[in-house]
Amino acid sequence: MKRIFFAAALAAAGAGICGCQQSSTPKVETYEAPAPDPIAEAKTVLTRYVNGSPVTSEAEGFSNLAQRVKDKDPAKGEILDKGLGEIKANPATAKAKATELLKQL
Repeated sequence: MKRIFFAAALAAAGAGICGCQQSSTPKVETYEAPAPDPIAEAKTVLTRYVNGSPVTSEAEGFSNLAQRVKDKDPAKGEILDKGLGEIKANPATAKAKATELLKQL
């Protein structure tokens, strides 16, 4: 009986020493994603209009998009701001106006 108790105690102590060690915490790495290109985003929106998509709720964000383009390229931003304003005011002209704007960007 003493042998069984001794063997069990020895096994428990061995498990505590050998197998139950905590591994170190994995290193957390952070990656910075590049900011999206606002001119490419504007071209994507305009291309959808050229392909016949209707003007929907994205029109509410036109001023924000135009401002981001102005921050990158003031001249193109002004052109885009004026053109998107015209599209927002008259969505029926979106296809023709978007075609014109794409040529200017």
